[in-house]
Amino acid sequence: MLKGGGVLYNTPMSTVYSLVPSPSHIYPDHPERPARLDVLIPRLSTVQADLLPATAATPEQAALVHDPRLVAAIDEVCRTQAPAVIDYAPTFLTPSSYADALLAVGATLACTRAVQVGEADNAFAIVRPPGHHAEPTRAMGFCIFNNVAIAARQALADGLERVLIVDYDAHHGNGTQAAFLDDERVAYLSTHQWGIYPGTGTTFDAPHAKQRIVNVPLPAHAGDQCFAQITEEIIRPTFEAFRPQMLLVSAGFDAHWNDPITMLGLSTAGYFHISKRLVELAVEFCGGKLVFVLEGGYDPHNVANGAEAVFRALTRPGSAFEVGDASPRWEPGIESRLEEIRQWHGFT
Repeated sequence: MLKGGGVLYNTPMSTVYSLVPSPSHIYPDHPERPARLDVLIPRLSTVQADLLPATAATPEQAALVHDPRLVAAIDEVCRTQAPAVIDYAPTFLTPSSYADALLAVGATLACTRAVQVGEADNAFAIVRPPGHHAEPTRAMGFCIFNNVAIAARQALADGLERVLIVDYDAHHGNGTQAAFLDDERVAYLSTHQWGIYPGTGTTFDAPHAKQRIVNVPLPAHAGDQCFAQITEEIIRPTFEAFRPQMLLVSAGFDAHWNDPITMLGLSTAGYFHISKRLVELAVEFCGGKLVFVLEGGYDPHNVANGAEAVFRALTRPGSAFEVGDASPRWEPGIESRLEEIRQWHGFT
């Protein structure tokens, strides 16, 4: 029995979520802004999930992934130089950004811990600033600390042996890949539009880590049908090869077809389908242990609809969900790219 908005529900899975909107982490005319969550937040009163309070992570927890000198430097810039732009993306810092980033990490850790110890079946950390571009030694790509990577490293420290991260943000999560390039306890799979920021994530990355570091670079307008193929032909074989004990998902809603800064082709129904299949795969391989973590998505309606699709997949996976926003664009064929990926990794 869960409660959302003060109403009790009977649901097959118990779901929790954390919310870190970081209203003071804002820079003029920047797409990564608090308003990204303006449509979503009022809807949270109706979700069939419990709000999980978040406390800030410690600098030592951020240092599970990041060089302590980077953690200290972010603190110093926020205290003495902010507001400031720190890379060309542009990534910005305000006086509150260090505290905001630690709270985003803390919320992600709280969700992960609740699932790992069995207090919840699954969870959704709705946080900003996002994290998957942040590398061990630098903040970049609108990201300060890598929320999902830190959560994975903490889960390993708390006893897990294998964690899989699936990243369906439109951009490659270069920071997450860098964090686990040589860590055989973590697998990383990214679907992303090829040719956009940060320019990383080729099929042939990490030849020493085949079946563990899996990149799916996609042409513009790849959407619902392409992602359905990817789920069965690439994502499922990765589960079968790695046998994870927990799944973490970098959920970027900028792969929607009308996101203002990208050109992939998912609809809300497509987000529901891939999220539903990830729930099913987590049940099959991980005992259902699954945490979604918000990354990008720069149209507030897409973020709200995508998050609602995730909650529907987490709490009512047997249902259907769409909001009538199918892509008007023709999807490209990706069969040759998927065959290239299967051949590279030895997926049959």
